[in-house]
Amino acid sequence: MTISALERFRAGGVVPAHPLALDDDRKLDERRQRALARYYIEAGATGLAVAVHTTQFAVHEPGRGLLAPVLELAAGVADEYPQQRPVMVAGLVGPAEQAVAEAELAAGLGYDLALLTPYGVGSASEDELIERARAVGEVLPVIGFYLQPAVGGRVLGRTFWRRLAELPSVVGIKVAPFDRYATLEVVHGVAASGRAGDMALYTGNDDHIVTDLVTTYRVDGQELTLVGGLLGQWAVWVRGAVETLAAAERARAGDDAALRRLLELNPVLTDANAAIFDAANAFRGCVPGIHEVLRRQGLLAGVWCLEEDEVLSPGQLAEIDRVWAAYPQLRDDDFIAERLDRWLNA
Repeated sequence: MTISALERFRAGGVVPAHPLALDDDRKLDERRQRALARYYIEAGATGLAVAVHTTQFAVHEPGRGLLAPVLELAAGVADEYPQQRPVMVAGLVGPAEQAVAEAELAAGLGYDLALLTPYGVGSASEDELIERARAVGEVLPVIGFYLQPAVGGRVLGRTFWRRLAELPSVVGIKVAPFDRYATLEVVHGVAASGRAGDMALYTGNDDHIVTDLVTTYRVDGQELTLVGGLLGQWAVWVRGAVETLAAAERARAGDDAALRRLLELNPVLTDANAAIFDAANAFRGCVPGIHEVLRRQGLLAGVWCLEEDEVLSPGQLAEIDRVWAAYPQLRDDDFIAERLDRWLNA
């Protein structure tokens, strides 16, 4: 029996947020963009999230002409793996009209789900955000997204998350406010919706990955867990991410040894994430930090972003050097080195 993409998403998994490979002229490097997708798939990722924050929201600007090519490149690589085709998630931005048009583009390219990002919606009311989700849901199943305010999100309470979860087309939520109180608002809202059993909650809290994955929330007689991660942090060191999720599943099933190992990993991964995401500077160097790790592993040629002023922050490179040396157990350098030439030249 064939398991559908939606069933696989609901079962949980590792979904890297796909970066954007550029050359030194800040043009799309198609060769390395394909290599990145091959890396994620062969490392064991359940899905790929494309045109999201880690890809850089600027790809959605019509004048750049990047959205369709970037979505198409990832979809093309996914088709290279018919036996392990990833669940394809397209990031959508902007007001309802734009988001629906982007959903139609993604659906035409074979994408399975839409990650509805609250970016570029201006001062839209919560009612308008719900109607936007309803409209997109007529094209693709929707993943809601609690995006942290530091990178373009907004504060949303449990009433909003209840109303969103009540929409039949909403199949999951990426919980990424980087705030424990706000994370609870999502959980309580989903529990109150009556659709918790139909929803897949994924952590996007890159500062709290391990604890999110091993926590069971008990709300009004229901048990809710975050079944996977859709994460910028999981754009790097993906082999370890796959192992972390598998260990979290064992820990939730009662494996105390797995739980102890994960609790030891928790501060290590958070420390590494603080350096890569540039937490010291309000996450301004987040995307270049991810690029720097991929550059060191040979997957990217540099850390260039679409915006020239989006660069590593002062002191960030030294912090990445520190965690690189301190936590070699997080890295999957050998796995990449053995396959990099094939990924680049397939």
